[in-house]
Amino acid sequence: MRIITFNCNGIRAAARKGFFEWLPTAEADVICLQETKAQEHQLTDALFRPEGYHCYYFDAEKKGYAGTALYSREKPSKILRGTGFPIADTEGRYIQADYPGLSVVSLYLPSGSSGPERQERKIAFMEHFMAHMRGLRRKRREIVVCADWNICHKEIDLKNWRANRKNSGFLPEERQWLDTLYDEVGWSDAFRVVNKEPDQYSWWSNRGQARAKNVGWRLDYHVVTPGLRAKVVSAEIYTAENFSDHAPVIIDYAV
Repeated sequence: MRIITFNCNGIRAAARKGFFEWLPTAEADVICLQETKAQEHQLTDALFRPEGYHCYYFDAEKKGYAGTALYSREKPSKILRGTGFPIADTEGRYIQADYPGLSVVSLYLPSGSSGPERQERKIAFMEHFMAHMRGLRRKRREIVVCADWNICHKEIDLKNWRANRKNSGFLPEERQWLDTLYDEVGWSDAFRVVNKEPDQYSWWSNRGQARAKNVGWRLDYHVVTPGLRAKVVSAEIYTAENFSDHAPVIIDYAV
């Protein structure tokens, strides 16, 4: 099973940059998208319903903002949109596909980089979402949460970690939140199960030739339940083409 997570920073912009021409070559079973920045009724082009996939969107109420989507070769038995938390539900930040014994989630965790108020909002979302993740662990199924988490966990996960210790995305309390998620609640960062290499980033600033110099952050993760940890076969970040300021993260599972 191949799953891709990708923050497209505008699904229509990613389409113009060739994302949907590349997608069939990736041969994914499930594709999780974040920050679609479109209402579903605006996506009338057949491009946004890739052949061979069942396609599901969850839009933000505000036009041109946030939003998630999930494409699946196999038709899910159930699709869930939202978590019961206003920030998740009014901004289209959470969509879940259920299959027999397995769920796949596309999540867009808020950014706090634009100021203290946004950071407070991000922390509120994280507190709610930790409770949600604890609840998911109690379910008798394996789960993959694919997301732009807007957090780097370890120093290896961003180039300029020293300079960013007081910045949103690498704050001690954010990193501690991931520690709790992994060490206490029992989730795993699927990428790091099989890929321990440095300089593996999925987002780059548009300033200062950051992408060309690979001065980036690894913000996009597959977070998995224990039963899937042992089934991670390979993990890569696709950087050969630029569809967004993020890059697709591709992970294969032996299931």
